[in-house]
Amino acid sequence: MQVKVYNQKGEETGKATLAKGIFDLKVNSDLVHQVVVSQASNRRQNTANSKDRAEVRGGGKKPWRQKGTGRARHGSRRSPLWSGGGITFGPTNERNYKRAIPKKMKRKALLMVLSAKASNELFLVLDDLQIKKIQTKEMAKIISSLPCKKESCLVVNESYDKNLLLSLRNLPKTKLMEARELNALDLLNFKYLLTTKAGLKAMEKNLKVEDKKSL
Repeated sequence: MQVKVYNQKGEETGKATLAKGIFDLKVNSDLVHQVVVSQASNRRQNTANSKDRAEVRGGGKKPWRQKGTGRARHGSRRSPLWSGGGITFGPTNERNYKRAIPKKMKRKALLMVLSAKASNELFLVLDDLQIKKIQTKEMAKIISSLPCKKESCLVVNESYDKNLLLSLRNLPKTKLMEARELNALDLLNFKYLLTTKAGLKAMEKNLKVEDKKSL
């Protein structure tokens, strides 16, 4: 499979051959769903918390005597029946949302999503992406010249680039990621995948593709 290669002006300069074993897989939607749900769960922050009757302040004294008042009997103001009392079955920060998923399944799901991006012409390759200084306006100009303009785009670079990161971080619907951090969840959160020739080689290397094709 081949994809078009663009320069920073949005002009087509050639084509890149995608490696077999990454971009030619048939998508198993059930496998991808299982992996994506597990990755989303592992990112979930457990911040919601409520107090049960054992944690609510007060309630040391019986509100009124057991018999003779004509009212229902109560033993503590911390009861969930009372305003300001404990919460029954409320959320707690002790809940664990982590889901273990085999590495082979995660890798297979990632390859399937990459294959889907390539087959649907949502995989874009630049011959190079160099930002000499931190300039969001220049980065926005590059993005707007490509087919991914006005759409969400995940930019994958071969390694950490501070200038590129700071130039991209304020652009809407755009995210920068290193090739080694690529995963199925982030890929599905963005419509387009944008990388460079060097980034494509880094992706193939990280995914341990034996049958590599020269660009």
